[in-house]
Amino acid sequence: MSSRRALHFVFKVGDRTELVRFFRDVLGITFLRHEEFEEGCKASCNGPYDGKWSKTMVGYGPEDNHFVFELTYNYGIGTYKQGNDFRGITVCNGPAIRNAKDKNWPATQEGNVTVVEAPGGYRFRLVEEGIIGAVDPVQKVTLSCSNIQKSVEYWSNICGMKQYSREGNTALLGFADDQCKLELEDIGEKVEHGTAFGRIAFSCPRSELPDIEKKAKEAGETILTPLVSLDTPGKATVEVVILADPDGHEICFVGDEAFRELSKFDPKADELLNEAIAADKSDEWFAKKGQEKATA
Repeated sequence: MSSRRALHFVFKVGDRTELVRFFRDVLGITFLRHEEFEEGCKASCNGPYDGKWSKTMVGYGPEDNHFVFELTYNYGIGTYKQGNDFRGITVCNGPAIRNAKDKNWPATQEGNVTVVEAPGGYRFRLVEEGIIGAVDPVQKVTLSCSNIQKSVEYWSNICGMKQYSREGNTALLGFADDQCKLELEDIGEKVEHGTAFGRIAFSCPRSELPDIEKKAKEAGETILTPLVSLDTPGKATVEVVILADPDGHEICFVGDEAFRELSKFDPKADELLNEAIAADKSDEWFAKKGQEKATA
């Protein structure tokens, strides 16, 4: 459905400073906006945590026409356990490949693909040539599934995605030729999410949100968060519905009109993030107590 857009993927961040360094120095990504929150999100945007947290949006261009990444940092949590659910993000960016080499960032070569791992264990697959028709450097998000046919039917019928290709144990889906795609990979076993589980977000006209929720309910699929409004102080209020696919991958659909207002680029994003990192004394506090931050 061309009226729907692939928006972002959410990463939980244990070491914010190091992850920021990876995105800046290796991937060469721009910081688009940064927000601090005193309590947990009622749609669990930061995971199942109630305390102070921050959200940083990063990408290769404005959120209106680029797939970006949401970095959620929960103060007091240092590490998250990885599962087998997240296979990686494919990025078409030659300079990032050279940055990894120049910065001596650990990398492995898989044919023409350079694989680097961000702090926290998140894999990025860097390529020189991307998917035909794609204009965004972020080409695809690859997630695990346990039954490729069942997953393709879910993402096609419930989420309204078009299937672009199907080969062996993988399928490529998306909303439009020029958008970031979703790749599903059948791993032949149960998908385990760990505590580092992410969330993929899409937008649609606000009027379509009730229909998405209704379709999931009638099909007996999981609705994690029924249609709800989320407030960001000083910014637009957005409405979301959050689903889970057959393997438990979290899917957020947000009303496009309000999200475009909320997601406008903030030229002070870098400054706000740097200030937040400088003001974060949580590592020092735990060190003085002879303790380590919690492992989620």
